[in-house]
Amino acid sequence: MPFAENFEAVIPRPEQDKAAEERLAALKAKTGQRPNILWLVVDDMGFGDPGCYGGGGLAGASTPNIDRLAAEGLKLTSCYAQQTCTPTRSAILTGRLPVRTGLTRPILAGDKITANPWEDEVSLPKLLSDAGYFTLLSGKWHIGESEGMRPHDVGFDEFYGYYPAQKEISQRVDARRFPGLVLNPERLAAFEAVGPTDFLTHGFKGGRTEELQQVLSTEDMSKADQVLTDFTVKRIEELAAGEQPFFIEHCFMKVHCDNFPHPDYAGKSEAKYPYKDSVHEVDAQIGEIMKALGDAGVLERTLVFFTSDNGPQMDGWPDAGYTPFRGAKGTTWEGGVRVPGIAYWKGMIAPGRTSDGLFDLMDLFGVSLNLAGVGTDTLPEERFYDFVDQTSFLLTDEGQSKREAVYFWWGKELMACRMKEYKAHVKVVLAQAPHMHIDLATVQDVGLAPWFFNLYLDPKEEMTVGHRLDPWMVTVLGKLKAHGATFKKYPAKNIGL
Repeated sequence: MPFAENFEAVIPRPEQDKAAEERLAALKAKTGQRPNILWLVVDDMGFGDPGCYGGGGLAGASTPNIDRLAAEGLKLTSCYAQQTCTPTRSAILTGRLPVRTGLTRPILAGDKITANPWEDEVSLPKLLSDAGYFTLLSGKWHIGESEGMRPHDVGFDEFYGYYPAQKEISQRVDARRFPGLVLNPERLAAFEAVGPTDFLTHGFKGGRTEELQQVLSTEDMSKADQVLTDFTVKRIEELAAGEQPFFIEHCFMKVHCDNFPHPDYAGKSEAKYPYKDSVHEVDAQIGEIMKALGDAGVLERTLVFFTSDNGPQMDGWPDAGYTPFRGAKGTTWEGGVRVPGIAYWKGMIAPGRTSDGLFDLMDLFGVSLNLAGVGTDTLPEERFYDFVDQTSFLLTDEGQSKREAVYFWWGKELMACRMKEYKAHVKVVLAQAPHMHIDLATVQDVGLAPWFFNLYLDPKEEMTVGHRLDPWMVTVLGKLKAHGATFKKYPAKNIGL
């Protein structure tokens, strides 16, 4: 049932909500302030990469620090992202589907957008900053680098990182993989004229922006994540000593292809391949960040959420991750959108929990507002919001999801819907060659009937159950149609992508 016309429907769980409110109130009475929030977002990590999700050493890269988070927190097994990076990164900061904000795909070299999508959006970092939080994004941004679209323009108090994905930076200096670009001065000059910046950038609210180190080699690129981790560790130490609670979104450059492991981690994974070494590196850096929280004495008042922005980019194989599901990044099959999701909070989230309850990464928007004491009445009524406040799901010992459905879009195309263990596709992305889910794939209608899967019986989405085996398909399709109808009163933005 919806709790407001312009918000996604929720499953009411009043007793669960009350229990979470009481726990948060007790914590505030003890500490005297609102809790800190830390997101750890890995780029293109597959569902099956961490050991706690069936990967780890079995898949060629041990992940002891990620596994420890899962063992001491809540492991979500039905956690969903968008099918590519920019859509996910915008959705978690706006609480709105990318098709509503216009940020339906990465803004690429040469794109000329017709409007600034951030101009009329109310971002999470702005809301938290206005509520007294210090807000920091360290790492990858990838949601626009023009003035007015940078992290420190849209609400973050501080930004320390890179605007694009690491491949967009490293391809300028990787003569072995891109000789036609790097060794051709004319082509390189043309690319540089429209390409994204290759500088580590430090930005501050108000517009002050400093370009720091330029990436001049693949070795420079290999060290980027350690530079970012060192900065986040330093800022945790400083912010923990202050009076303000903090919100930090730490976005790793890895493990997006092309991967160049830091020299200290090259060959350190079981597999010895660059991608696997990079997974091992990211895991170690997560350990450093968690140690910083412990050393600063703030583990008991910090919610940590670990995840990936989408499924593995299999087009880059073998420089790619692993998923046990069908599809990969760029598709709305489970392999493209189901991602690791771990919530950790010492003393607040019971260790060893696992849940298959539905969780969309947009729900982090609602959880963060709740923790910061920011009401949804601060959000504009003329906008539709797709997040669900899942605070009580995460915090109560037997917490259940409050989300009824997850919707899957590919650009401006509504593709699928999941309710409970069922998923109905009305359009699909079909790879035309092994692993080629982006560069050699087509978007197709499904034909006479939706492709309807029971994910408990068939998590790989290989054989439909259809109406012949499960009449509940009508319920899922009704939900899909109701979702589509919200766009009549709350139309999607078009920014030229």
